Amino acid sequence: MADNTFTPPGPAEFFPPAIFGGVTKPMILVVLSVVIIAAFFLITSRKLKLVPGKWQFAAESVYDFGRNSIAREQIGAKDFQPYVPLVLSLFTFVLVNNLFGIVPLVQFPTMAHIGFPAAVALLVVFPVYHFVGIRRHGLVGYLRNQFIIPDVPKPVLWLLLIPTEVILKFFFDPVNLAIRVFAAMFAGHLLVLVFVLGGEFLLLEGAPLLKPLAAVSFALAIGITALEALIQVLQAYIFATLSAHFIGRALAAHH
Repeated sequence: MADNTFTPPGPAEFFPPAIFGGVTKPMILVVLSVVIIAAFFLITSRKLKLVPGKWQFAAESVYDFGRNSIAREQIGAKDFQPYVPLVLSLFTFVLVNNLFGIVPLVQFPTMAHIGFPAAVALLVVFPVYHFVGIRRHGLVGYLRNQFIIPDVPKPVLWLLLIPTEVILKFFFDPVNLAIRVFAAMFAGHLLVLVFVLGGEFLLLEGAPLLKPLAAVSFALAIGITALEALIQVLQAYIFATLSAHFIGRALAAHH
């Protein structure tokens, strides 16, 4: 805001200055998320009881959700067990970093920085995806399983389908996985900022007749924040589900 003119928030809001030595707020939040997740599961599983208390029940519910509703459903009952820790870690990591966007005083969804979801997708999910497929089928068998579709004429196969499958699995799939959560977090948080800062501008700088609209703007910000919370959970679920789906696809016997 300058000269009684409202300046809407933009991408610069997602690049806060370094706090110390080049370390920024998003970097600290990523580390904090790992500490929170590790502490949560270590503390709640320290003294397990047959009849769980509320915190043990919460931890078991999160684990069961990651194990049965994501890993088992997407990878299959035969192969899912070794990948439960990875799927659960992906779900909780993305979830906590998304929820930072609605935590008072923090209010910054880490996944709104494209570098973080891109790093998880490109450096964790897709190396695992291709590695488990090669380990299961061998390199040649894996490539054949992923890129060659039976009973397709060879000109169509080599000129159209194989290039399409290569581009899809080595470029579009990881990019789509990262951009999906990034775009949702970026857009949702930016929208909340627009209504919060807009309401503040109307209240402090607006004409007298426009000041009551500040209450409307703040109310919309609260409503959008509630919707954003739902989307944050949903995007964490989608990220983990797609990751498990890719692993299941790599392990599958057929394309």
